[in-house]
Amino acid sequence: MSKLKISATNAIRFLKQHKVTFVPHLYPYEEKGGTKASAKALNVDEFSVIKTLVMEDDEQHPFIILMHGSCEVSLKHLARQLKVKQITPCNPDKADRVTGYQTGGISPFGTRQSLPIYMEASIEPLGKIWINGGKRGLLVEISPADLIRTLQPVKVSVAI
Repeated sequence: MSKLKISATNAIRFLKQHKVTFVPHLYPYEEKGGTKASAKALNVDEFSVIKTLVMEDDEQHPFIILMHGSCEVSLKHLARQLKVKQITPCNPDKADRVTGYQTGGISPFGTRQSLPIYMEASIEPLGKIWINGGKRGLLVEISPADLIRTLQPVKVSVAI
């Protein structure tokens, strides 16, 4: 019986360091496939696959927002809740630079820079979630309680 070989990404090291119980899941990464492709490959509900989005405010301060795979972020509502004029997605180069991960494989765990993290509040009651493990084609299955315990995200209601 062979054990699944998972490379030690910064996210995996972070989870182990914080004693988070997780199950790694490899899947064939599809360019531009997003959470729809990963949910289909792993046979899970896309609502429970959590995407890690890197955004920036009107002063170009980057932050992370965690959102259900099947939902979008209302940038207008998020800007209101954060009391800023405007929010835009970071360009991929900046997102890669500040997180230390490659776009399509960005995890909220073990980022290069410490970034503020916001989480859609409706993620919390889910039994388990699948979130990026630090590289393309790797999701980790964890409990929302462990995500909240380790990242202490600010909860927001911005899903559309």
